Amino acid sequence: MIRLSDDDVARRLARDIPDGAYVNLGIGMPNRVASFVPEGREVMYQTENGLLGVGPAPDAGMADPELIDASKKLVTTIPGSAFFDHPTSFGMMRGGHLDIAVLGAYQVAENGDLANWATLDDNYPPAVGGAMDLVVGVPRIYIIMRHVNRDGSPKLLEKCTYPLTGLGVVSRVYTDLAVLDVTADGFRLVELAPGNSFEDVQSVTGARIAA
Repeated sequence: MIRLSDDDVARRLARDIPDGAYVNLGIGMPNRVASFVPEGREVMYQTENGLLGVGPAPDAGMADPELIDASKKLVTTIPGSAFFDHPTSFGMMRGGHLDIAVLGAYQVAENGDLANWATLDDNYPPAVGGAMDLVVGVPRIYIIMRHVNRDGSPKLLEKCTYPLTGLGVVSRVYTDLAVLDVTADGFRLVELAPGNSFEDVQSVTGARIAA
């Protein structure tokens, strides 16, 4: 199978974010999306630690160490950006003021259940974080992730086995193999990554995909 790079998956997702949208970017792969705003569009990206108007990653030697996102990655700002405290940030997230949230995931179930946190060991205490606020306050949840785990096991399943972040919250999933909608009937194929067949993707998916 031919797998897209993380940047290519982020670029593909960015194509589906409409002009003028207000979008939260989660930790990890979601951060990459800010670097691929299609030409002619203005998108206001929000990070939960208190910045609206996140720009692409800074060029080498141009970083401001005081400008970071929720995952402590260095970021830039765009014209019109604003800074605010955590209560204001979470009020935006829970209050219906964002259009889309782009999150990573460990697992997504065919009914849209999301699992994107886990108890790993004593160094990582259990903490679902701001994702639980996003999935109840934002109408569209886009997931960006690799299609399978490092051992080849599927991350798209009939039912999640990890602790859930939200029930039936995922709208669309973008992976290195395909774009899939979550519907009342389960996963529906939107697009295959170039060079892959439907059978290829179905074989590494733990739930049925409707073509």
